[in-house]
Amino acid sequence: MSDDQKQAVDEKTSRSSSKGSRSSNKGVITGVLSAVVILAAGGGAVAATSMMPEPSGGTAMDIRQADVPAGRALGVCPEPARLVNGTVVGTDAEFSPVSTTATSALNAVVLSNPAGTIPGSKVTSLRGDAVAEIAKAPTSTPTPTAGPPVLAAGIASISPVTSPAVVGADPLGNEQASLAANLSYSATDGDLRGLASAQCQPPGNDAWLLGANTAVGRTAVLNLSNASETPATVNLDLFGYKGQILAPGARGLLVAPGTTRSVNLAGLAPGESQLAVHVRSTGGPVAGTIQQSVLRGLAPGGVEYLSPGSGPSNLQVMSGIDIQDPAATKALASKSGFADAVPALQIAVPGSTDAVVQVSLYGANGERKIPSGGVVTVKGGSVATLNLEGIPAGTYTVSASSDVAFVASSRITRGAKAEEATDFAWSPSSARLGSQHLVAIPRDGQRFLSFGVPEGRGTVTYAPVTTDGKVGKAVDVDMSGGTTSLIELPAKSGDALVAGYVVSASGDPIYGALVLGKQGRPDVSVMAIQDAAAGLEKVPVAVGY
Repeated sequence: MSDDQKQAVDEKTSRSSSKGSRSSNKGVITGVLSAVVILAAGGGAVAATSMMPEPSGGTAMDIRQADVPAGRALGVCPEPARLVNGTVVGTDAEFSPVSTTATSALNAVVLSNPAGTIPGSKVTSLRGDAVAEIAKAPTSTPTPTAGPPVLAAGIASISPVTSPAVVGADPLGNEQASLAANLSYSATDGDLRGLASAQCQPPGNDAWLLGANTAVGRTAVLNLSNASETPATVNLDLFGYKGQILAPGARGLLVAPGTTRSVNLAGLAPGESQLAVHVRSTGGPVAGTIQQSVLRGLAPGGVEYLSPGSGPSNLQVMSGIDIQDPAATKALASKSGFADAVPALQIAVPGSTDAVVQVSLYGANGERKIPSGGVVTVKGGSVATLNLEGIPAGTYTVSASSDVAFVASSRITRGAKAEEATDFAWSPSSARLGSQHLVAIPRDGQRFLSFGVPEGRGTVTYAPVTTDGKVGKAVDVDMSGGTTSLIELPAKSGDALVAGYVVSASGDPIYGALVLGKQGRPDVSVMAIQDAAAGLEKVPVAVGY
């Protein structure tokens, strides 16, 4: 090779080496098999396994677990129920004040870590303005010692409530705080007579809400709250009895940071007695609930918040299905305008494939046969309802399964006379119970915990959290498969009012709900027990060269 040829080769090699160095500085390495993966977590970056072909004699290091920084726990609470004014033209709803007897309250509980340290926590407006402090941020976080945990709690109760609120708690020791809160509304007169409650939910980008009704005398208002600092663009997928409903106004709904957007669903899907709403947002996450109310002529038919349930799955389970006297329910349903005054299971199938759904009902004494057979076929992209008529009075757990993924929710009704006020509730499907679920409860009225075990055998444990910040002695309940237990909750534990419960379950899958009512009135509301707070999360990281 001549000297000129050698020089050309050296220059080419030098340029290639320089180019490879610049590419490496940018963090982009390509190869025949794959590339280096960069995992970003809370502002940090961890280089995962190098995917370049390993050279001869290369060394692979042990896989390690990298901590993922915990975020702030949030629960977004809706505002109290309000009457809708104006027509259904457009989508944004206008409201007027509710009756003079309406009351509302926000109840929040924040649990300590096992060492008894309560995280810094507070209640704010959607925009972040301070409303109430639950607990000051601790100056230090003691390490839990050996032995049983020493739990404590921070409590807040706000009444009346005038606008949406956010309950937030800081992480402790790189673990997300355990937080629960709910909004309760009650009225004894006016068009919105009844009881409505909603868990304050963590914001997200994908949620399903079932039970909406826009037929004559029914009002459904979707409230979308954005507690983040980022604008949210929301798209709504609407499904009815005949299939998906294409509504131009359901796309590109902007929800500004720190605001709530109210959408009158009758403006998008009028005359729909069975309506499922799939809420999808990009940008900021949102919390969505539907304020559903019924007015039959001059007789109030109840009010409730419809909350998101579990996403599409082949199995959906709902507890707290309280069924009253079947003969009285049948007589009431036969009257004009009362067809929806019966307990029922509503099912929506998001995909294009039809779903054959098998439904089972479990009560205090075991499984109850459904007179209609318990099998319903739901067309893909549509909603169907299976009435739970002819079932003896009692509290039940509903289990539904299919080879095709679906979403579900169950309706509960109260009241037996057409000339008097009635009420209703919806119990959305929920995940199986695990360890240390926190349940906040209203301070007054009737409160029950409902637990269902579809199969096998399990044990549920619940301990009261009182307004003085103490966690009481836990009670264990052994449950056999195919049964439902209803536990009435006392107003006090010792000398202090009960503000919530810590619930855990072991054994075969157990599902739970909080059932609320008012003594001597047909009022009813049901809330599924939410997922427990996430503990310290880790991701596997392998490093090699």
